[in-house]
Amino acid sequence: MDLYLPIANLSVNALVIVGLGLGVGLLSGMFGVGGGFLTTPLLIFYGIPPTVAAASAASQVTGASVSGVFAHFRRDGVDVHMGWVLVAGGVIGSLAGAALFTLLRASGLIDTVIAILYVLMLGSIGGLMFHESVGAIRVTRGRAPAKPRRRRHHPLVAMLPLRWRFYRSGLYISPLAPLLLGFVTGILTVLLGIGGGFILVPAMLYLLGMGAQVVVGTSLFQILFVTAAATMVHATTTKAVDIVLAALLLLGSVVGAQIGARLAQKAKPEYLRLLLAVIVLAVALRMLLGLAWRPDEIYTVELS
Repeated sequence: MDLYLPIANLSVNALVIVGLGLGVGLLSGMFGVGGGFLTTPLLIFYGIPPTVAAASAASQVTGASVSGVFAHFRRDGVDVHMGWVLVAGGVIGSLAGAALFTLLRASGLIDTVIAILYVLMLGSIGGLMFHESVGAIRVTRGRAPAKPRRRRHHPLVAMLPLRWRFYRSGLYISPLAPLLLGFVTGILTVLLGIGGGFILVPAMLYLLGMGAQVVVGTSLFQILFVTAAATMVHATTTKAVDIVLAALLLLGSVVGAQIGARLAQKAKPEYLRLLLAVIVLAVALRMLLGLAWRPDEIYTVELS
């Protein structure tokens, strides 16, 4: 069943796009991440222009985050105070990211920059996740001693001025740290179409020192507002949001997330993290090949 995407300016098989959203939603439900970091590369592999893929993926992540936020609110798993600081930084970062996106698009470098950023980001994060998950598996099997607990938050965070109390997270730190973290996430959301959860969650745990019981909910709270802001920025400035593409992705991801959440309850978390690391590294390798592999034909001319 082919559908025409008005912004991408091409026809796609609707079932393939829904299936892609289903797969990303499945991973999202299993691993607790937004899935945007996989949606954009997979859309690019399918033939969607990178600019449209990044902009539309952001809108899909917005819709997919809504149900997750309400679920965490019901169990009091959201630090709203911390969340609004992250959102403020994210909105400012979205505006900066839109200016950078427009500049790169005008210079003709946006597609290459998106691919390079994905290779660097997915490769580094996938490698760290792989190393951490293998270490956790060795500990659970008794082949390595458990590592000592790290300090509450990073020394650089402790050095920042203007400390605030974040009661739900049990922290007394400067708001500049989460503000800067939100700013970086906002830029990446506009450029790459990611929700930022796979960056936010480890940063909130290991840099800010937040408690694990509020990390995922607060991350989703920030993702919801920042991806919504990024979508509006794209819609009004870059004009790259394809609502038909986003709707097809959202249709599949909502169903996939429910299935993934049930599967996650039956698997050990360290093995889930290892599987996610392998998937992330595989996508990074595929993106790298797309950058480095010389095609048989440098360019083609097609008459229609």
